[in-house]
Amino acid sequence: MKRTLLSFLLMGGLSTYVYAQENLTYQLPPQSIVDLVDAPGSPTVQFNKNGSLMLLLQAPGYASIEQVAQPVIGLAGIRINPANNSTEGELSGVYNGLTIKDLKTGKENKLTGLPDKMKMTNISWNADGSLFAFTNNSPNGVELWLADLKEFKATRLSNGYLNDAYGTTLQWHPDGKHILAQFILPERGIKPAENIVPTGPVVQENLGVVTPSRTYQNLLKNTYDQSLMEYYLTSQLQSVDLSGNVVKIGTPAIYRKAAYSPDGQYLLVQTIEKPYSYLVPIYYFPFQTTVLDASGKLVKQLYNAPLAEKLPTGFDAVAMGPRSYEWRSDAAATLVWTEAQDKGDPNLKSELRDVLYALKAPFNAAPVKLFSMALRYSDVVWGNQNYALVKEQWRKDRKEKMTLINPETGKVIKEIANRSSEDTYSDPGDFIYGKGPYAAKVLLFDKGTPGVVFTKGAGASSLGDRPFILKWNLLSNKQDTLFKSKSPYYEEPVFFNNTGKVYISRESTEETPNIFAIDLKSKSEQALTSFVDPYPSLKGVQKTLLSYPRKDGIKLSATLYLPKDYKKENGPLPVLIWAYPREFKSLAAAGQVKGSPYRFTRLAFRSPVFWVTRGYAVLDQADMPIVGEGKEEPNDTFLKQIEDNATALINYVVDMGVADRGRIAVGGHSYGAFMTANLLAHTKLFAAGIARSGAYNRTLTPFGFQGEARTYWQAMDVYNKMSPFNYADKIKTPLLMTHGIDDENSGTFPIQSERLYSAIKGHGGTVRLVLLPKEFHGYRSRESILHTFWEQDQWLEKYVKNKK
Repeated sequence: MKRTLLSFLLMGGLSTYVYAQENLTYQLPPQSIVDLVDAPGSPTVQFNKNGSLMLLLQAPGYASIEQVAQPVIGLAGIRINPANNSTEGELSGVYNGLTIKDLKTGKENKLTGLPDKMKMTNISWNADGSLFAFTNNSPNGVELWLADLKEFKATRLSNGYLNDAYGTTLQWHPDGKHILAQFILPERGIKPAENIVPTGPVVQENLGVVTPSRTYQNLLKNTYDQSLMEYYLTSQLQSVDLSGNVVKIGTPAIYRKAAYSPDGQYLLVQTIEKPYSYLVPIYYFPFQTTVLDASGKLVKQLYNAPLAEKLPTGFDAVAMGPRSYEWRSDAAATLVWTEAQDKGDPNLKSELRDVLYALKAPFNAAPVKLFSMALRYSDVVWGNQNYALVKEQWRKDRKEKMTLINPETGKVIKEIANRSSEDTYSDPGDFIYGKGPYAAKVLLFDKGTPGVVFTKGAGASSLGDRPFILKWNLLSNKQDTLFKSKSPYYEEPVFFNNTGKVYISRESTEETPNIFAIDLKSKSEQALTSFVDPYPSLKGVQKTLLSYPRKDGIKLSATLYLPKDYKKENGPLPVLIWAYPREFKSLAAAGQVKGSPYRFTRLAFRSPVFWVTRGYAVLDQADMPIVGEGKEEPNDTFLKQIEDNATALINYVVDMGVADRGRIAVGGHSYGAFMTANLLAHTKLFAAGIARSGAYNRTLTPFGFQGEARTYWQAMDVYNKMSPFNYADKIKTPLLMTHGIDDENSGTFPIQSERLYSAIKGHGGTVRLVLLPKEFHGYRSRESILHTFWEQDQWLEKYVKNKK
């Protein structure tokens, strides 16, 4: 392994008040943890649209620090890899191998012709499921490839490179024979050179207009950044046929969106326009919405959306004017969009919040008002000429509604749901889609019965999650459960198309997830995969879903892991609690059971379960609800509630006999890190804390954070009380902090950890700050992850397990 320098800051023991700065190469945690980090994951499964084929996609392991250390440019809220003009993310959805399984014959095939050192992304199926397009992230650019599943052959379709930094990288034409893709302009040349001699100051100005905004990262800072953004984001739309012949569509632009009408005759296009902003990311920039014909000629100019720097405060705030343009997927070429009726301001009283409009091709008539909403528009689920479902929501009150309408006339047929989004027990699930008359996705209807659809959901209940498939008559509200997970398994539907079978992923605490086909009539089943346990060293680890009361009666839950062969007579164990606070407006919803007792343990860098191999009792996903009913806001009593949550859990596991009250650590990532620092500042419950990539001074996020919609000036006392930075002099429990130096997350700038470290150090606390070079909010490289685990293990061994 390449040894690379890691810089961090270290605060010595409480009695010595020593401040030190050290240099250290990346370290390795104990081998039991290294083996789990390096364990190969099971393949990801993906079905084609008609359910005849299944892809088994293999993802690579963690990247090396050398890979993640490649240059990244932050522009307008986007992280761009300048080497190949792609978005630089946390490396999910990238595959380096695949197998194709024929679900009728069971035969498995490999594709020939795949690129060397493949990094497959953006998988997109054609209408009949016989082909899929994908991109390959090569060092020089993003390549367009085609996989033919009749010949089992992969071919690069074009010598040009795609723009994968922003917009819709690729999509199929409804005919299944052409692909529309965003190409880099071959004539763009080298990137603009920066003039190192300033031509003047950078000026921002506000002339008395209320312009609140949250804290964003990687924003534009000057005119050079603007020129870089235009260089990296400008694309040329091109249609590519299956032989690789290319036709230009329209003109070069920064494409926000491009979508074919279901009949393939038109393109709905949105392009970013000037003026750009230094205050908000690109999705708030001005943009123009137009309709082009399939060859790229202008048919209709729809709307020029202005710069959205001046949105009102609140999670239900939206821009004025038309928004959320899309095609009605069950019709040939009908545009739909919504417009706010309250100036987009949730703080204004209004009987109506949004109106849904429709406009049919050739787009010359007046728009038709389709549906008026008392809440904010969320989505439309299109079915056929008789049925569509309109979804509304109001995030402040956690309200959501679904209404069944006739999409031709707008006539309301009936209200389908009016519920709290927090109430997981009553969640009817997500609608299952099928192929519409133009190959676009629409509601999957039961043949021969009007208004009968299907949903699949998590099946939250007092017994834990029990995923299901539901057959639902929207007209009579009759519901039939076609499939439901049964103990001692967690069985999750992964594909259903109403052909008499359901494909599920089945797992248990001891069995790794595998795919099964179940005949719904005969109940016979067939195993389709035989993935092996990637974590044999965890065999025998005891896993239990706990349910315990908070002192105000709320039922809480957490997943307890105990070392293999552990018995209570062995005595209580040191404990690591890992949690993440969540806001609720209902006590009942906060007390609902989360998760399932039958899940197989999956490990990722955010998991604390690694430490069960080190002799700790681990409590993962410990409930940390913050409740504010009625006019009360959850954060008004944040500190009291996190203490009550932690106390309830500690008392419960101590009473079980598995936890040593004097040797308990608490930790979390992001908002969980914020929680950890607060618990250490305001309680004496813990022996140590681990806080990764958190925010600790809420005055630095003054226009809202997490679920808090009020500004600092509206709730100054709440912001100040919730900021552990303000109580750094009270943090005497040993605290380990880690942070990615290139953290891109809104609100969690690395300075948050640096300033809290300095404050605790200045008051003689025991604290250690580890800054990880080239890491984002989620750590990506093997070296950084293993070093973070080494730091955590050292901290836990010293201040928890072997506490003096």
